[in-house]
Amino acid sequence: MSVIEKNGTWELVSLPKEKKAIGLKWVYRTKYNPDGSISRHKARLVVKGYAQQEGIDYEETFSPVARFETVRVVLALAAQWRLPVFQLDVKSAFLNGELQEEVFVEQPQGFEKKNEPEKVYKLKKALYGLKQAPRAWYSKIDSFFIAGGFTRSDNEPTLYIKKQGMDQFIVVCLYVDDIVYFSSSESMLADFKNSMKQRFEMTDLGVLQYFLGLEVKQKKEGTFLCQRKYAMDLLKRFHMENCEIAKTPMNTNEKLQKCDGTEKANERLFRSLVGGLNYLTHTRPDIAHSVSVVSRYMHCPTKQHFGAAKRILRYVAGTLEFGVWYESVKHFKLRGYTDSDWAGCIDDRKSTSGSVFDLGSGAITWSSKKQDTVALSTSEAEYIAAGAAAKQALWLRKLLKDLCCEQQEIPEIWCDNMSTIAMAKNPSFHARTKHIDVQHHFIRKLVAEEKIALQYCGTEFQNADLFTKALPQAKHQFFMKRIGMTILNQGEVLSKLSSLHAYVEYWFLVILY
Repeated sequence: MSVIEKNGTWELVSLPKEKKAIGLKWVYRTKYNPDGSISRHKARLVVKGYAQQEGIDYEETFSPVARFETVRVVLALAAQWRLPVFQLDVKSAFLNGELQEEVFVEQPQGFEKKNEPEKVYKLKKALYGLKQAPRAWYSKIDSFFIAGGFTRSDNEPTLYIKKQGMDQFIVVCLYVDDIVYFSSSESMLADFKNSMKQRFEMTDLGVLQYFLGLEVKQKKEGTFLCQRKYAMDLLKRFHMENCEIAKTPMNTNEKLQKCDGTEKANERLFRSLVGGLNYLTHTRPDIAHSVSVVSRYMHCPTKQHFGAAKRILRYVAGTLEFGVWYESVKHFKLRGYTDSDWAGCIDDRKSTSGSVFDLGSGAITWSSKKQDTVALSTSEAEYIAAGAAAKQALWLRKLLKDLCCEQQEIPEIWCDNMSTIAMAKNPSFHARTKHIDVQHHFIRKLVAEEKIALQYCGTEFQNADLFTKALPQAKHQFFMKRIGMTILNQGEVLSKLSSLHAYVEYWFLVILY
């Protein structure tokens, strides 16, 4: 309440006859430290936003937040340039937003004015719970950054860059009230912190360690990103702390389908589990494909589907220490891999596209997604997947340019299908390709304009294979290592597997099968 009063959020008035006051409620929350210990207990006064009427109490509500892909790119760049990343937290951020609409709220419980119980508060600034509060806050902070000489990225509206001279810059990434930033200049860092503290009430969290459930461990050798605590909490939530460990996230011999003959599972529990696993994929690309597959059955899960989801969690239980490692490398360039299975979904025979991109060390973006159309051949499925990867490459290249890291070389996307490469390079009409939707030929334009280069790589080194199908253990671990997944132990990056052992075992399987 003291923050609200200090901020000049409202004023006590009589309610106009044509207006209706919206109720308030108290929400209690416990905040935790990265190690799981209690940081503090919080009580927040919020508006019952569900009672608001569109067109009367609010108009626009959209407010952007940073993509996790962008956060990973920022961390990868900072690691490449050996620059520490810092974090600020804006206290009661939404209370800074300016309201455009006239909104009245009831007096909060426990803080009623005894002499004026019939009066209400007219809001001059936003309160938590209002539908337009996030938008009002974003408009406020966006205006502040622009006035301070920052440039907003055209490719990520929550990313701001400020340059001085030829080689001095500061990068700021915003996720609601959490601010992540790094700079090549000590003076720019100090100026930014001072300007923020002068305008807003801030908490200086120092070097970035914990961000939206992501654990960030910055070392002089590089940066490690994981979700160990989140994974442990997920195991506890489903009482699987002492479960039997699975060596891979998905059984290679199991094909899920809608009607598998087993009983229906608890929909609420299944959705909760899959939702939790989906959030874990922000630092665990090794489970992205398996989570994508079980996500297809959210509307009517069966016991078999639930078993497949729990297997992923059993695999996570045995790989809690894993995360993605970013370091400074000599060949720092954007590189992608694209792959697809063919008609892998039994229910509709659609294929799954997979892609992964890196900048020379750990993966920065990855995707495993069922295609929208039914491909009539492996080449068509791979071609559709390559088109999706090309769009991602284009966005990443533009984002890197915004971040003072323009790619001088054409981004390479590696594909293991020669027919797909031929289709992208040679726009010839063929009876077997004439039915392919025009949208998928977007990749031809990019190749012709030399905005991307589609290259061939052997299947045995196709990193995107991890995102299209269930793999045997040795092959799964081999590709995990190739996309920068490791564990962190006493400040040094170690592989949980011996690289030589994994390599030999993988090639043994290649020869055997």
